[in-house]
Amino acid sequence: MSTDEFGTRPGEETAILPTTFDAGLYFIGRLRTPWTARSDCPKNGLQSDALCTVEVDPAFAPGLRNVTGCTHLILLYWMDRATRGLLVQRPRHADGPRGTFSLRSPARPNPIALAVVALIGREDNSLRVRGLDCLDGTPLLDIKPYYASTDARPGAQVDRAGAEP
Repeated sequence: MSTDEFGTRPGEETAILPTTFDAGLYFIGRLRTPWTARSDCPKNGLQSDALCTVEVDPAFAPGLRNVTGCTHLILLYWMDRATRGLLVQRPRHADGPRGTFSLRSPARPNPIALAVVALIGREDNSLRVRGLDCLDGTPLLDIKPYYASTDARPGAQVDRAGAEP
């Protein structure tokens, strides 16, 4: 569902989105967090130590086998209440407009978000985690193990000044 619940800021640009989708997705569950308003959400998962729950639908619960062998997981989720089609954004923390693909903002043509979370435990088809930054009830797309040996890039950098116009 495409919503514009949060609107756009002056200087932002949107795309005209196609009328049909290229792919279909299955939501495999929901994320339960303490946040019900956008203004309450942490900017990223490192800004909160809140204990959250990953509720996996029973049909997908067999996929959780051996998940407790991981200390951390990558969660991919669908920011279903985010503005769609935003190509140029005006983040509050930046001194000017930024291209959507240079930001981690949920406002984008496909509002897919990710978080690396610490796995605290499992009970049936629910996981207890720390490190989420989304609204309560956010749809879950996928769960993947986090491998420090292949996923970490200690030398990675982001030029906050942004050299492009």
